Amino acid sequence: MPIYNKLVRDLIPGIIEKDSKTCVTYILDDSQYITEVNKKVHEELAEYEGAISSDDAVEELADLLELIYAAAKFHGVTVGELEAVRAEKAVERGSFEERIFLVEVEDD
Repeated sequence: MPIYNKLVRDLIPGIIEKDSKTCVTYILDDSQYITEVNKKVHEELAEYEGAISSDDAVEELADLLELIYAAAKFHGVTVGELEAVRAEKAVERGSFEERIFLVEVEDD
């Protein structure tokens, strides 16, 4: 079971029930699942962009990372395999740590 589904099914409903509320849940099929993961990525990215403090930003980054892990698993790769792809691309193309901003590319 994907980690995010487990969180939604097991933790969030419990929190809702503690507030004396009820909720309705169901298990998504593959198409629905990846669609909802993608929607949630956009939502969490917007929350990250709107974060006021570094603590808030880190919380939102953690949420994004959880969704990235879920999407990677959906696409058949482990977190380790995803990290290997990221690291390989960083070696081949560089990373954002250097803070180099590409303005444009001109044809010679």
